[in-house]
Amino acid sequence: MTLGRVLVVVPTFNERDNLEIIAQRLRSAVPDAHLLVVDDNSPDGTGKLADELADRDDHVHVLHRDAKSGLGAAYVAGFAWAREHDYDVVVEMDADGSHAPEQLPRLLAALENADLVLGSRYVPGGSVVNWPRSRELLSRGGNLYTRMLLRLPLQDATGGYRAYRRSVLDTLPLGEISSQGYCFQVDLAWQTWQQGYRVVEVPITFVERERGESKMSRKIVVEALWRVTLWGLRSGRSKGAAGLDAG
Repeated sequence: MTLGRVLVVVPTFNERDNLEIIAQRLRSAVPDAHLLVVDDNSPDGTGKLADELADRDDHVHVLHRDAKSGLGAAYVAGFAWAREHDYDVVVEMDADGSHAPEQLPRLLAALENADLVLGSRYVPGGSVVNWPRSRELLSRGGNLYTRMLLRLPLQDATGGYRAYRRSVLDTLPLGEISSQGYCFQVDLAWQTWQQGYRVVEVPITFVERERGESKMSRKIVVEALWRVTLWGLRSGRSKGAAGLDAG
């Protein structure tokens, strides 16, 4: 492939039981890729473990943050680190094992002819393993709501396994983004698509975590619904005003 240097950004908060396993799987699946662990001062010692992994492997790096301030802020910090260290591709991946590193070559191959590749649970060939039916319905419903309000032609805009060309991230107003949780993922996918970049989806198998506690909460769901609704209304008003001007 001709993509250049690849950095996989993995935010962590209390993921000590998962981090070493996911790092080993990633280094085996894509040996040339580098891993950046962005740790939000995990009280369980995840940051210390990340430092130990980095000491043993020059492809592993650690960015320590003072406190837990959300997924979006952690990724924005990781994107800035990628720019400072001149990486060409930036991958988002969860630390809990739900995103299989073995499927990363599929995303990178698709990025050869795209600007953003989403690992999608809901395109043909994609699937979800070990989720309760209620959780899957919530996820599918959230994606349907997003497609309807934002007219975003994606089946899984809320998914967090994705690969960006860093040149795309450099054009996004990352410093202005305050979205957290999976709303952050919708925000970036929508802005990337609005700017005319090519966004494609490839199927992945999403596996519910086996160790540790999920970070999903009611607050995250409410934030996503509120922000998507607000964006949809603003977008509708903007298009309406443009139509009036044209008339």
